[in-house]
Amino acid sequence: MIIDTADLDAKSSYKLLIGSVLPRAIAWVSSRSAQGVGNIAPVSFFTVVGRLPPVVSISLQPRSDEVTLKDTFVNIRDTGEFVVNMASIGQAHEVHRSAFEFDTEVDEFEALGLKKADSEVVSAPRIAGAPIALECVVDRIIPMPPLPDHVVWGRVERIHIRDDLYLPGGRVDVGALGVIGRLAAEYSLVDNIFTTPLPDELVERLLVTRSARLDERPSDYSPIDTADWSPSGSTTGSK
Repeated sequence: MIIDTADLDAKSSYKLLIGSVLPRAIAWVSSRSAQGVGNIAPVSFFTVVGRLPPVVSISLQPRSDEVTLKDTFVNIRDTGEFVVNMASIGQAHEVHRSAFEFDTEVDEFEALGLKKADSEVVSAPRIAGAPIALECVVDRIIPMPPLPDHVVWGRVERIHIRDDLYLPGGRVDVGALGVIGRLAAEYSLVDNIFTTPLPDELVERLLVTRSARLDERPSDYSPIDTADWSPSGSTTGSK
């Protein structure tokens, strides 16, 4: 099948992108409004764009109404600061819950039962317990018309790494992170590591093996088929 992207609406395009660009790292973004209200949101349109200085990017869609700007974006725009926290399997449910749309005046740290940790150079708090956190100041904001989408580049000013993860030579012990990623509208635990080449017989077996589900749902289940999913990156329905 060949799909002409000119024929797609935003929802259809989003479905194809999140089902094709896999796995996606999750930026668990914490920010604070100009009024001091804490906000947390998972963003999987996330990557590294520069090394010196280190720069990361996050792409933010509007709320599920496709019009209202998300609190995360408004906070970043108004304060020029945010923190990218990296989440591990122990925080997976809180990551998911932070995708729900809370009212602007709600401090999401309190709503989610998460503790704040002080940052060093930005006013936005870190998420306590996150194994790695990147304190960022805004480098640039790029509008993506005709939709009310925006790309934010953040210059990383401080990197917080849990002591046991920081190895001699400046390497991160990635095998000890228990990091989670995004697969379409679901999550994946990174629990295996390899270098190439792998044995041919192993590759052949893996090619015809469906990924194992950790939640005991049917193998073809997807939240995209439920009423709680929206093409905004937000989750609707009950928190």
